[in-house]
Amino acid sequence: LTSDSPYSQEDYQDRLEYELGIINQMGFPGYFLIVMEFIDWAKNNDIPVGPGRGSGSGSLVAYSLGITDIDPLDYGLIFERFLNPERVSMPDFDVDFCMEGRDKVIKHVSDMYGINSVSQIITFGTMAAKAVVRDVARVQGKPYGMADRLSKLIPFEIGMTLEKAMRESKELKEFVESDEDLGEIMDMAYRLEGLTRNVGRHAGGVVISPGDLVKFVPLYVEEASGALLSQFDKDDVERAGLVKFDFLGLKTLTIIDWTVKAINKSLVQENSKHLDIGQISLDDDKAFDLLKSSDTTGIFQLESRGMRELIGRLVPESLNDIIALVALFRPGPLQSGAADDFVNRKHGIDRVEYAHPDLEPVLKDTYGVVLYQEQVMQIAQKLSGFTAGQADILRRAMGKKKTSELEKQKQNFIAGAVNNGISKDVAASIFLKIEPFAEYGFNKSHAAAYAIISYQTAFLKTYYPKEFIAASMTMDISNQNKLGEFYEELKRLDIEIIRPDINECYADFKTENNKFYYALGGIKAVGLEAISNIVKERETNGKFLSINDFIKRVNPK
Repeated sequence: LTSDSPYSQEDYQDRLEYELGIINQMGFPGYFLIVMEFIDWAKNNDIPVGPGRGSGSGSLVAYSLGITDIDPLDYGLIFERFLNPERVSMPDFDVDFCMEGRDKVIKHVSDMYGINSVSQIITFGTMAAKAVVRDVARVQGKPYGMADRLSKLIPFEIGMTLEKAMRESKELKEFVESDEDLGEIMDMAYRLEGLTRNVGRHAGGVVISPGDLVKFVPLYVEEASGALLSQFDKDDVERAGLVKFDFLGLKTLTIIDWTVKAINKSLVQENSKHLDIGQISLDDDKAFDLLKSSDTTGIFQLESRGMRELIGRLVPESLNDIIALVALFRPGPLQSGAADDFVNRKHGIDRVEYAHPDLEPVLKDTYGVVLYQEQVMQIAQKLSGFTAGQADILRRAMGKKKTSELEKQKQNFIAGAVNNGISKDVAASIFLKIEPFAEYGFNKSHAAAYAIISYQTAFLKTYYPKEFIAASMTMDISNQNKLGEFYEELKRLDIEIIRPDINECYADFKTENNKFYYALGGIKAVGLEAISNIVKERETNGKFLSINDFIKRVNPK
């Protein structure tokens, strides 16, 4: 506990006892311990792990075990958003690892629990509207141009079906009716639409079974890699009684790791204290000056043009403001005017208003705007006496827009508020006000975890721009557009660049002796493996003296 913490030892003790009670009651101690073990192993083996992700960051037990790096009491994060006995569902820690180390952690888990007890999870690709007409046309031997035009006339929209497309697009309907061959394609496509087309591997899902997996699920061997996958998808795996763990690769963690290693290498040479990114101050004025300037190229989550515009209007001054930015920059808050309300109230342009005085403690940090899912839950608890579990059920009902369930929850909300001395009309109007916010409200636990990564990248760019940009450019070495953006940023920051030189530069982007070396591997059509061998030859046997010397010394392959 810090000296200025508003919480006491007793607050932490009570929260831990409460969480442990629920975890034990629901039978999940083993799950927490398994996650703790592989995260601890990753950290001990120099594999960067994210500070948290998703609703798991709301658990103090997870923080105490080192699963997350966020104190949930500091940021008002709620445990029941992650786990509660009234919504019996599996807990789900999504864990971000450095891209380079993720597979090592999965291998460690496989070694620890047995190769026959660990597998990744299958995904099924289906024959969706646009793809199915192309597949059918190809098999029927129809002209490519015909299939291409037919596919392009189907509107691009999530969940689009052929039937819906024919209903909504007059041009598509007329095109199909204009040619008998097109009618043949559509006739077969209608019958095949939605069927499984191919299988893939889930981005991060891993299952661990208490014994051989074949006793729980059928298995599938991936052709290319020989890896074991469950033949059940992520939902059916859980129905079969297994718990899914998500091992996700986050390239920003790799960038931070490369940057910190480059910094510490030069600090060792200067006999200076090494940098620990987990121990930096979270309220550094210069880092926030960089954010306020909207010069956020390379900053995690904050570099898009629209986000820069929002940053310029909001002017972030604390980590809570970065958390709000992550939650605000989405279609719901931007289109509904919630983002405008937040910005205008923060700067005193509009007055902060609360539908009821009891809402002030819940909504004070967001200037009266319902921004986070956790706030919807807190409002239900404060005004209507909901338990935390009941409040989470209300949040889910609002988010999923199930009319019958929502009506039932509305009546419970109003009845609870009336019991607490709030008039029926006021309670009904509050419910109507928070309902649309709940639909796009963001998970604050997730926003807080990602805001910390955003801040860390801003800190590194502020104090160590050369090392940070070198790591960022190496990560995107094959993306010419990103390299162009970073190159302009280097020039803006007045950093001296050593242009590609076979006797000076390296395969990757590097910074040494206060100079920035452009990567030879960053040149279009130059293979990274080939150039790495050339650099290795130079470093072993000295600089190349002439083109003939180069040709003689470099492996012709």
